[in-house]
Amino acid sequence: MKIILAVIALAAIIAVWLAAGYNSFVKLKNMIEEAFSTMDVYLKKRYDLIPNLVETVKGYAKHESGTLEKVVQARNMAQGAATIEDKIAGENMLSGTLKTLFAVAEAYPDLKANENFMDLQKQLMRIEDEIANSRKYFNGVVKDFNTKVESFPSNIIAGIFHFTRKPMFEVESREERQNVKVQF
Repeated sequence: MKIILAVIALAAIIAVWLAAGYNSFVKLKNMIEEAFSTMDVYLKKRYDLIPNLVETVKGYAKHESGTLEKVVQARNMAQGAATIEDKIAGENMLSGTLKTLFAVAEAYPDLKANENFMDLQKQLMRIEDEIANSRKYFNGVVKDFNTKVESFPSNIIAGIFHFTRKPMFEVESREERQNVKVQF
């Protein structure tokens, strides 16, 4: 009788452990989805702002159509991404093309003085700050999830219920990782 009670107690402990472990994975997975959704709101604001920015630049820099087309293509690719991995790749591409767009704008003093352009640029900078903060939160939650997926004994639960590592939202281009050269 004692053996049966011990087996039942052990089975109950294992069941509670599995349920608690599973629920903690579900909680983290939902936090990842919430973090990505929050970031997606800011990304949508940026997508909506880009056509206005491109149109403003287009009026001043007519012979820069290749650059403007790349910005629009990158925006469309990022906006249409179906997976987190595709969204990350598209966002990295879009960030690079936006830098090119602002480099083009530097060559046109009239454009830099345009009030509409300056307002759009300020809006974009605010949105970029919000995106950066959202990425930090997203990456923090993903880090916690990935640590749990790989740590013992939670990796057993992850394996049983097919929880796998999630990608971080990282900067890919080497230019963005380089130190900025400041000269006076």
